[in-house]
Amino acid sequence: MKAFTRLPFPAIFHPVAMARDLFKKCREYSDSADARAQGFYPYFRCIEQSYGNHVVCGGEEKIMIGSNNYLGLAQDPRIVEAACEATRKFGAGCTGSRLLNGTISLHNELEEALAAFLGRESALLFSTGFFANQGALAALTEADDFILCDRENHASIIEGCQVAPAKLVPYRHNSVDALRNRLKRIPEDSGRLIIMDGVFSMSGDMADLPPMVEAAKEYGAIMYVDEAHSLGVVGPQGRGVVHHFGVNDDVEIVMGTFSKSFGSMGGFISGSNELIEFVKHKARCFIFTASLAPAVTGGVLKALQIMQAEPERIEMLWKNTRKMHEGFKSIGFKIGSTQSPIVPILIGSEAKAFAFAQRLFEEGVFAIPAIYPAVRYGEAIVRTSFMSTHTDEDLDKVLDIFAKIARELGTFDDPAYTEPGRRRNVFDFALPQRGGAEEVRVDSGDSSRNGSELHAAVSR
Repeated sequence: MKAFTRLPFPAIFHPVAMARDLFKKCREYSDSADARAQGFYPYFRCIEQSYGNHVVCGGEEKIMIGSNNYLGLAQDPRIVEAACEATRKFGAGCTGSRLLNGTISLHNELEEALAAFLGRESALLFSTGFFANQGALAALTEADDFILCDRENHASIIEGCQVAPAKLVPYRHNSVDALRNRLKRIPEDSGRLIIMDGVFSMSGDMADLPPMVEAAKEYGAIMYVDEAHSLGVVGPQGRGVVHHFGVNDDVEIVMGTFSKSFGSMGGFISGSNELIEFVKHKARCFIFTASLAPAVTGGVLKALQIMQAEPERIEMLWKNTRKMHEGFKSIGFKIGSTQSPIVPILIGSEAKAFAFAQRLFEEGVFAIPAIYPAVRYGEAIVRTSFMSTHTDEDLDKVLDIFAKIARELGTFDDPAYTEPGRRRNVFDFALPQRGGAEEVRVDSGDSSRNGSELHAAVSR
Protein backbone atom coordinates (compact mmCIF):
# COMPACT_ATOMS: atom_id res chain seq x y z
CA MET A 1 0.00 0.00 0.00
CA LYS A 2 1.28 3.44 -0.92
CA ALA A 3 2.07 5.58 2.13
CA PHE A 4 0.42 8.96 2.52
CA THR A 5 2.63 12.00 2.65
CA ARG A 6 2.51 13.51 6.15
CA LEU A 7 1.10 17.03 6.07
CA PRO A 8 2.90 19.76 8.04
CA PHE A 9 -0.31 20.34 10.06
CA PRO A 10 -3.17 18.14 11.28
CA ALA A 11 -5.50 17.39 8.39
CA ILE A 12 -9.25 17.39 8.92
CA PHE A 13 -11.17 15.82 6.07
CA HIS A 14 -14.78 16.79 5.49
CA PRO A 15 -16.76 15.23 2.66
CA VAL A 16 -17.86 17.95 0.25
CA ALA A 17 -21.47 16.79 0.58
CA MET A 18 -21.45 17.85 4.25
CA ALA A 19 -20.40 21.43 3.58
CA ARG A 20 -23.16 23.96 4.03
CA ASP A 21 -24.02 25.76 0.81
CA LEU A 22 -23.41 29.43 1.57
CA PHE A 23 -25.15 30.51 -1.63
CA LYS A 24 -28.34 28.53 -1.03
CA LYS A 25 -30.00 31.53 0.62
CA CYS A 26 -29.03 33.69 -2.36
CA ARG A 27 -30.70 31.35 -4.82
CA GLU A 28 -33.82 31.09 -2.67
CA TYR A 29 -34.16 34.82 -1.99
CA SER A 30 -37.19 36.11 -3.88
CA ASP A 31 -38.56 39.10 -1.94
CA SER A 32 -37.29 41.72 -4.37
CA ALA A 33 -38.28 39.69 -7.44
CA ASP A 34 -41.79 39.20 -6.03
CA ALA A 35 -42.18 42.94 -5.42
CA ARG A 36 -40.95 43.72 -8.95
CA ALA A 37 -43.39 41.18 -10.39
CA GLN A 38 -46.24 42.91 -8.60
CA GLY A 39 -45.09 46.29 -9.87
CA PHE A 40 -44.26 48.08 -6.64
CA TYR A 41 -40.58 47.51 -5.91
CA PRO A 42 -39.52 50.93 -4.53
CA TYR A 43 -35.77 50.64 -4.05
CA PHE A 44 -32.68 51.44 -6.11
CA ARG A 45 -34.58 53.84 -8.36
CA CYS A 46 -32.14 55.38 -10.80
CA ILE A 47 -31.87 59.17 -10.66
CA GLU A 48 -30.68 60.54 -14.00
CA GLN A 49 -30.40 64.15 -12.91
CA SER A 50 -30.91 66.05 -9.66
CA TYR A 51 -31.87 69.64 -8.98
CA GLY A 52 -32.20 69.10 -5.23
CA ASN A 53 -35.92 69.43 -4.62
CA HIS A 54 -36.62 67.83 -8.03
CA VAL A 55 -35.04 64.80 -9.70
CA VAL A 56 -35.38 63.11 -13.08
CA CYS A 57 -36.16 59.37 -13.21
CA GLY A 58 -36.95 57.57 -16.45
CA GLY A 59 -37.01 60.91 -18.23
CA GLU A 60 -39.74 62.25 -15.92
CA GLU A 61 -39.36 64.95 -13.27
CA LYS A 62 -40.32 64.07 -9.69
CA ILE A 63 -40.60 66.13 -6.52
CA MET A 64 -37.98 64.69 -4.17
CA ILE A 65 -39.27 64.16 -0.62
CA GLY A 66 -37.11 61.13 0.15
CA SER A 67 -33.77 62.87 0.59
CA ASN A 68 -31.87 64.07 3.68
CA ASN A 69 -30.53 67.10 1.78
CA TYR A 70 -32.20 69.34 4.38
CA LEU A 71 -30.57 72.64 3.42
CA GLY A 72 -30.45 71.95 -0.32
CA LEU A 73 -26.67 72.26 -0.32
CA ALA A 74 -25.84 69.14 -2.36
CA GLN A 75 -26.37 71.07 -5.60
CA ASP A 76 -25.10 74.47 -4.45
CA PRO A 77 -22.69 75.72 -7.16
CA ARG A 78 -20.28 77.13 -4.56
CA ILE A 79 -19.91 73.71 -2.98
CA VAL A 80 -19.56 72.00 -6.35
CA GLU A 81 -16.80 74.47 -7.25
CA ALA A 82 -15.04 73.93 -3.90
CA ALA A 83 -15.11 70.18 -4.57
CA CYS A 84 -13.66 70.74 -8.05
CA GLU A 85 -10.94 73.03 -6.73
CA ALA A 86 -9.93 70.45 -4.10
CA THR A 87 -9.76 67.81 -6.82
CA ARG A 88 -7.59 70.00 -9.02
CA LYS A 89 -5.21 70.62 -6.11
CA PHE A 90 -5.04 67.16 -4.50
CA GLY A 91 -6.38 64.76 -7.14
CA ALA A 92 -9.36 62.42 -7.21
CA GLY A 93 -8.34 60.51 -4.07
CA CYS A 94 -5.76 60.32 -1.30
CA THR A 95 -4.82 56.67 -2.10
CA GLY A 96 -4.09 55.78 1.49
CA SER A 97 -5.20 55.95 5.10
CA ARG A 98 -4.90 59.02 7.28
CA LEU A 99 -2.31 57.24 9.42
CA LEU A 100 0.06 56.79 6.49
CA ASN A 101 -0.01 58.93 3.35
CA GLY A 102 -3.68 60.01 3.26
CA THR A 103 -3.76 63.18 5.37
CA ILE A 104 -4.05 66.42 3.39
CA SER A 105 -4.27 69.96 4.72
CA LEU A 106 -8.01 70.09 3.98
CA HIS A 107 -8.62 67.25 6.44
CA ASN A 108 -6.95 69.17 9.25
CA GLU A 109 -8.71 72.38 8.26
CA LEU A 110 -12.14 70.74 8.30
CA GLU A 111 -11.49 69.02 11.65
CA GLU A 112 -10.48 72.33 13.21
CA ALA A 113 -13.52 74.10 11.74
CA LEU A 114 -15.90 71.40 13.02
CA ALA A 115 -14.40 71.47 16.50
CA ALA A 116 -14.75 75.25 16.66
CA PHE A 117 -18.32 75.14 15.30
CA LEU A 118 -19.39 72.58 17.92
CA GLY A 119 -17.44 74.02 20.83
CA ARG A 120 -15.21 70.94 21.11
CA GLU A 121 -11.49 70.59 21.58
CA SER A 122 -10.98 68.28 18.60
CA ALA A 123 -12.73 66.39 15.82
CA LEU A 124 -11.80 63.39 13.68
CA LEU A 125 -13.03 62.65 10.16
CA PHE A 126 -14.17 59.20 9.03
CA SER A 127 -14.90 57.97 5.51
CA THR A 128 -18.56 57.41 6.44
CA GLY A 129 -20.86 58.12 9.35
CA PHE A 130 -21.28 54.36 9.71
CA PHE A 131 -17.53 54.03 10.27
CA ALA A 132 -17.53 56.91 12.75
CA ASN A 133 -19.96 55.09 15.05
CA GLN A 134 -18.34 51.71 14.54
CA GLY A 135 -14.81 52.98 15.05
CA ALA A 136 -15.51 55.06 18.13
CA LEU A 137 -17.60 52.44 19.95
CA ALA A 138 -15.20 49.60 19.21
CA ALA A 139 -12.15 51.61 20.26
CA LEU A 140 -13.55 53.13 23.45
CA THR A 141 -15.25 50.20 25.16
CA GLU A 142 -13.98 46.98 26.72
CA ALA A 143 -15.50 43.59 27.49
CA ASP A 144 -16.68 44.53 30.99
CA ASP A 145 -18.30 47.78 29.84
CA PHE A 146 -21.95 48.39 28.96
CA ILE A 147 -23.46 50.40 26.11
CA LEU A 148 -27.00 51.60 26.79
CA CYS A 149 -28.71 52.03 23.45
CA ASP A 150 -32.07 53.60 22.56
CA ARG A 151 -34.16 51.02 20.72
CA GLU A 152 -34.82 53.41 17.82
CA ASN A 153 -31.17 54.23 17.20
CA HIS A 154 -29.88 54.08 13.64
CA ALA A 155 -28.50 50.82 12.25
CA SER A 156 -24.97 52.24 12.22
CA ILE A 157 -25.16 52.60 16.00
CA ILE A 158 -26.52 49.08 16.40
CA GLU A 159 -23.75 47.66 14.19
CA GLY A 160 -21.20 49.67 16.15
CA CYS A 161 -22.53 48.23 19.40
CA GLN A 162 -22.29 44.71 17.99
CA VAL A 163 -18.69 45.21 16.85
CA ALA A 164 -17.72 46.77 20.18
CA PRO A 165 -16.54 44.41 22.94
CA ALA A 166 -18.95 45.97 25.46
CA LYS A 167 -22.30 44.43 26.40
CA LEU A 168 -25.34 45.95 24.68
CA VAL A 169 -28.30 46.98 26.85
CA PRO A 170 -31.27 48.41 24.90
CA TYR A 171 -33.74 50.72 26.63
CA ARG A 172 -37.23 51.88 25.68
CA HIS A 173 -37.23 54.69 23.15
CA ASN A 174 -36.62 58.14 24.64
CA SER A 175 -37.55 56.96 28.14
CA VAL A 176 -35.36 58.26 30.94
CA ASP A 177 -37.21 55.99 33.39
CA ALA A 178 -36.27 52.92 31.33
CA LEU A 179 -32.71 54.21 31.05
CA ARG A 180 -32.42 54.66 34.82
CA ASN A 181 -33.86 51.19 35.35
CA ARG A 182 -31.06 49.75 33.20
CA LEU A 183 -28.33 51.90 34.73
CA LYS A 184 -29.10 50.93 38.31
CA ARG A 185 -28.64 47.22 37.50
CA ILE A 186 -25.20 47.59 35.97
CA PRO A 187 -22.29 46.63 38.28
CA GLU A 188 -20.87 49.73 39.89
CA ASP A 189 -17.33 49.05 38.73
CA SER A 190 -18.28 48.70 35.04
CA GLY A 191 -17.86 51.41 32.46
CA ARG A 192 -21.11 52.62 30.92
CA LEU A 193 -21.83 54.65 27.79
CA ILE A 194 -25.26 55.98 26.78
CA ILE A 195 -25.76 56.44 23.04
CA MET A 196 -28.68 57.95 21.18
CA ASP A 197 -29.60 59.80 18.01
CA GLY A 198 -30.18 63.52 18.39
CA VAL A 199 -33.06 63.26 15.92
CA PHE A 200 -34.28 59.74 15.20
CA SER A 201 -34.17 58.82 11.54
CA MET A 202 -37.55 57.08 11.22
CA SER A 203 -39.82 58.74 13.78
CA GLY A 204 -38.29 62.20 13.41
CA ASP A 205 -38.58 62.89 17.12
CA MET A 206 -35.86 64.50 19.18
CA ALA A 207 -33.87 62.92 22.00
CA ASP A 208 -35.00 64.13 25.42
CA LEU A 209 -31.46 65.06 26.36
CA PRO A 210 -31.70 67.06 29.63
CA PRO A 211 -33.05 64.23 31.81
CA MET A 212 -30.78 61.73 30.03
CA VAL A 213 -27.79 63.90 30.92
CA GLU A 214 -28.89 64.02 34.56
CA ALA A 215 -29.19 60.23 34.64
CA ALA A 216 -25.73 59.90 33.09
CA LYS A 217 -24.24 62.17 35.77
CA GLU A 218 -25.96 60.26 38.56
CA TYR A 219 -24.64 56.90 37.39
CA GLY A 220 -21.25 57.99 36.07
CA ALA A 221 -22.03 57.26 32.42
CA ILE A 222 -20.52 58.79 29.29
CA MET A 223 -22.95 60.53 26.91
CA TYR A 224 -22.62 59.95 23.14
CA VAL A 225 -25.02 61.76 20.79
CA ASP A 226 -25.30 61.03 17.06
CA GLU A 227 -26.26 64.34 15.45
CA ALA A 228 -26.61 62.96 11.90
CA HIS A 229 -30.14 64.27 11.37
CA SER A 230 -29.90 67.29 13.67
CA LEU A 231 -26.81 69.16 12.44
CA GLY A 232 -27.96 71.95 10.16
CA VAL A 233 -31.51 71.45 11.41
CA VAL A 234 -31.81 72.40 15.09
CA GLY A 235 -29.83 74.46 17.55
CA PRO A 236 -28.13 77.85 17.06
CA GLN A 237 -26.76 78.00 13.50
CA GLY A 238 -27.69 74.33 13.13
CA ARG A 239 -25.27 73.08 15.80
CA GLY A 240 -27.59 70.23 16.72
CA VAL A 241 -29.65 68.90 19.59
CA VAL A 242 -26.81 69.10 22.13
CA HIS A 243 -26.60 72.86 21.65
CA HIS A 244 -30.39 73.17 21.30
CA PHE A 245 -30.72 71.94 24.89
CA GLY A 246 -27.60 73.75 26.11
CA VAL A 247 -25.87 70.58 27.35
CA ASN A 248 -22.66 70.74 25.33
CA ASP A 249 -20.50 70.64 28.46
CA ASP A 250 -22.30 67.51 29.66
CA VAL A 251 -22.02 65.40 26.49
CA GLU A 252 -18.58 63.87 26.05
CA ILE A 253 -18.91 62.62 22.46
CA VAL A 254 -20.76 64.21 19.55
CA MET A 255 -20.87 62.36 16.25
CA GLY A 256 -22.14 63.68 12.93
CA THR A 257 -22.38 62.92 9.25
CA PHE A 258 -21.94 64.94 6.07
CA SER A 259 -24.56 63.06 4.05
CA LYS A 260 -27.53 65.08 5.30
CA SER A 261 -27.43 68.86 5.78
CA PHE A 262 -23.87 69.09 4.42
CA GLY A 263 -25.00 67.50 1.16
CA SER A 264 -22.08 65.12 0.73
CA MET A 265 -20.76 61.99 2.49
CA GLY A 266 -18.50 61.04 5.37
CA GLY A 267 -18.67 61.46 9.13
CA PHE A 268 -16.84 62.55 12.24
CA ILE A 269 -16.67 62.35 16.00
CA SER A 270 -15.75 65.24 18.27
CA GLY A 271 -14.71 65.59 21.90
CA SER A 272 -11.65 66.17 24.02
CA ASN A 273 -8.12 66.18 22.67
CA GLU A 274 -7.37 62.99 24.62
CA LEU A 275 -10.41 61.21 23.19
CA ILE A 276 -9.56 62.05 19.59
CA GLU A 277 -5.87 61.23 19.99
CA PHE A 278 -6.79 57.80 21.34
CA VAL A 279 -9.44 56.97 18.71
CA LYS A 280 -7.27 58.03 15.77
CA HIS A 281 -4.64 55.50 16.88
CA LYS A 282 -7.03 52.70 17.88
CA ALA A 283 -10.11 52.72 15.60
CA ARG A 284 -9.46 50.04 13.00
CA CYS A 285 -11.99 51.34 10.48
CA PHE A 286 -10.18 54.69 10.62
CA ILE A 287 -6.66 53.30 10.41
CA PHE A 288 -7.29 50.67 7.75
CA THR A 289 -9.40 52.56 5.22
CA ALA A 290 -8.64 55.27 2.69
CA SER A 291 -9.16 58.82 3.88
CA LEU A 292 -11.99 61.11 2.84
CA ALA A 293 -11.60 62.20 -0.79
CA PRO A 294 -10.38 65.76 -1.43
CA ALA A 295 -13.57 66.67 -3.31
CA VAL A 296 -15.73 65.59 -0.36
CA THR A 297 -13.55 67.37 2.19
CA GLY A 298 -13.40 70.62 0.24
CA GLY A 299 -17.13 70.55 -0.43
CA VAL A 300 -18.05 69.88 3.21
CA LEU A 301 -15.79 72.68 4.40
CA LYS A 302 -17.57 75.11 2.07
CA ALA A 303 -20.98 73.74 3.19
CA LEU A 304 -20.08 74.42 6.82
CA GLN A 305 -19.17 78.00 5.93
CA ILE A 306 -22.42 78.54 4.01
CA MET A 307 -24.52 77.01 6.79
CA GLN A 308 -23.11 79.51 9.28
CA ALA A 309 -23.31 82.49 6.91
CA GLU A 310 -26.87 81.86 5.68
CA PRO A 311 -29.17 81.13 8.64
CA GLU A 312 -32.16 81.84 6.42
CA ARG A 313 -31.77 78.33 5.00
CA ILE A 314 -32.60 76.81 8.38
CA GLU A 315 -35.47 79.28 8.83
CA MET A 316 -36.95 78.25 5.47
CA LEU A 317 -36.47 74.58 6.34
CA TRP A 318 -38.58 75.04 9.46
CA LYS A 319 -41.21 77.06 7.62
CA ASN A 320 -41.60 74.16 5.20
CA THR A 321 -41.51 71.63 8.04
CA ARG A 322 -44.35 73.33 9.94
CA LYS A 323 -46.41 73.56 6.76
CA MET A 324 -46.08 69.84 6.10
CA HIS A 325 -46.75 68.79 9.70
CA GLU A 326 -49.98 70.77 9.68
CA GLY A 327 -50.87 69.80 6.12
CA PHE A 328 -50.58 66.05 6.61
CA LYS A 329 -52.49 66.15 9.89
CA SER A 330 -55.29 68.20 8.32
CA ILE A 331 -55.74 65.47 5.68
CA GLY A 332 -56.04 62.88 8.45
CA PHE A 333 -52.63 61.25 8.38
CA LYS A 334 -50.92 60.20 11.59
CA ILE A 335 -47.36 61.51 11.68
CA GLY A 336 -46.33 60.28 15.12
CA SER A 337 -44.30 62.46 17.46
CA THR A 338 -41.97 63.99 14.88
CA GLN A 339 -40.23 67.22 15.85
CA SER A 340 -38.20 67.60 12.68
CA PRO A 341 -38.29 67.76 8.86
CA ILE A 342 -38.57 63.94 8.93
CA VAL A 343 -42.29 63.24 8.66
CA PRO A 344 -43.32 59.56 8.85
CA ILE A 345 -46.72 59.03 7.20
CA LEU A 346 -48.48 56.06 8.81
CA ILE A 347 -49.93 53.67 6.24
CA GLY A 348 -50.25 50.43 8.24
CA SER A 349 -50.25 47.43 5.91
CA GLU A 350 -46.89 46.72 4.31
CA ALA A 351 -48.57 45.94 0.99
CA LYS A 352 -50.41 49.27 1.12
CA ALA A 353 -47.18 51.10 1.96
CA PHE A 354 -45.49 49.66 -1.14
CA ALA A 355 -48.54 50.43 -3.26
CA PHE A 356 -48.74 53.95 -1.84
CA ALA A 357 -45.08 54.66 -2.66
CA GLN A 358 -45.55 53.32 -6.18
CA ARG A 359 -48.59 55.51 -6.76
CA LEU A 360 -46.68 58.51 -5.46
CA PHE A 361 -43.92 57.81 -7.96
CA GLU A 362 -46.43 57.52 -10.78
CA GLU A 363 -47.95 60.85 -9.75
CA GLY A 364 -44.55 62.56 -9.74
CA VAL A 365 -43.43 62.30 -6.09
CA PHE A 366 -40.28 60.44 -4.99
CA ALA A 367 -40.68 58.92 -1.50
CA ILE A 368 -39.74 55.59 0.05
CA PRO A 369 -41.73 53.21 2.27
CA ALA A 370 -40.30 51.83 5.50
CA ILE A 371 -41.48 48.45 6.78
CA TYR A 372 -40.62 46.08 9.59
CA PRO A 373 -38.02 45.89 11.14
CA ALA A 374 -37.36 49.58 10.44
CA VAL A 375 -40.75 50.26 12.05
CA ARG A 376 -43.14 48.14 14.10
CA TYR A 377 -44.86 45.30 12.32
CA GLY A 378 -48.20 46.42 10.88
CA GLU A 379 -47.27 50.08 11.16
CA ALA A 380 -45.48 50.61 7.85
CA ILE A 381 -44.88 54.20 6.83
CA VAL A 382 -43.96 56.31 3.87
CA ARG A 383 -40.96 58.24 5.16
CA THR A 384 -40.90 61.82 3.93
CA SER A 385 -38.32 64.51 4.60
CA PHE A 386 -38.28 68.10 3.50
CA MET A 387 -35.76 70.72 2.40
CA SER A 388 -35.34 74.45 2.65
CA THR A 389 -35.43 74.58 -1.16
CA HIS A 390 -38.92 73.10 -1.54
CA THR A 391 -41.34 75.71 -2.84
CA ASP A 392 -44.93 76.22 -1.69
CA GLU A 393 -45.98 74.92 -5.10
CA ASP A 394 -43.97 71.72 -4.49
CA LEU A 395 -45.45 71.20 -1.06
CA ASP A 396 -49.05 71.94 -2.01
CA LYS A 397 -48.79 69.47 -4.87
CA VAL A 398 -47.36 66.81 -2.53
CA LEU A 399 -50.25 67.25 -0.08
CA ASP A 400 -52.83 67.05 -2.86
CA ILE A 401 -51.29 63.85 -4.22
CA PHE A 402 -51.11 62.22 -0.78
CA ALA A 403 -54.77 63.03 -0.14
CA LYS A 404 -55.77 61.62 -3.53
CA ILE A 405 -53.89 58.34 -3.05
CA ALA A 406 -55.14 57.90 0.52
CA ARG A 407 -58.73 58.02 -0.76
CA GLU A 408 -57.86 55.72 -3.66
CA LEU A 409 -56.20 53.04 -1.49
CA GLY A 410 -58.42 53.35 1.56
CA THR A 411 -55.51 54.23 3.81
CA PHE A 412 -57.68 55.45 6.67
CA ASP A 413 -59.57 52.14 6.74
CA ASP A 414 -56.42 50.24 7.71
CA PRO A 415 -56.38 48.80 11.26
CA ALA A 416 -53.47 51.13 12.04
CA TYR A 417 -56.09 53.91 11.88
CA THR A 418 -59.31 52.13 12.86
CA GLU A 419 -57.85 50.15 15.77
CA PRO A 420 -55.07 52.37 17.19
CA GLY A 421 -53.13 50.90 20.06
CA ARG A 422 -54.26 47.34 19.35
CA ARG A 423 -50.77 46.14 18.46
CA ARG A 424 -48.34 45.47 21.27
CA ASN A 425 -44.76 46.64 20.99
CA VAL A 426 -43.23 43.34 19.88
CA PHE A 427 -39.77 44.59 20.80
CA ASP A 428 -40.53 45.15 24.48
CA PHE A 429 -38.71 42.31 26.20
CA ALA A 430 -38.33 42.59 29.98
CA LEU A 431 -35.13 42.82 31.99
CA PRO A 432 -34.86 40.88 35.25
CA GLN A 433 -34.91 42.66 38.59
CA ARG A 434 -31.65 41.09 39.78
CA GLY A 435 -28.17 42.58 39.47
CA GLY A 436 -24.94 41.29 37.98
CA ALA A 437 -23.20 41.73 34.66
CA GLU A 438 -24.73 38.76 32.88
CA GLU A 439 -28.18 39.25 34.37
CA VAL A 440 -28.34 42.79 33.07
CA ARG A 441 -28.24 41.40 29.56
CA VAL A 442 -30.39 38.31 30.03
CA ASP A 443 -33.03 38.29 27.27
CA SER A 444 -30.85 40.61 25.19
CA GLY A 445 -29.49 37.72 23.16
CA ASP A 446 -32.83 35.96 22.88
CA SER A 447 -35.31 36.33 20.08
CA SER A 448 -38.08 38.84 20.60
CA ARG A 449 -41.68 37.67 20.73
CA ASN A 450 -42.16 37.57 16.98
CA GLY A 451 -39.03 35.49 16.41
CA SER A 452 -36.70 38.25 15.18
CA GLU A 453 -33.25 38.70 16.61
CA LEU A 454 -32.33 41.54 18.94
CA HIS A 455 -30.53 43.22 16.05
CA ALA A 456 -33.84 43.63 14.28
CA ALA A 457 -35.53 44.66 17.49
CA VAL A 458 -33.32 47.66 18.13
CA SER A 459 -32.30 48.54 14.58
CA ARG A 460 -35.21 50.82 13.87
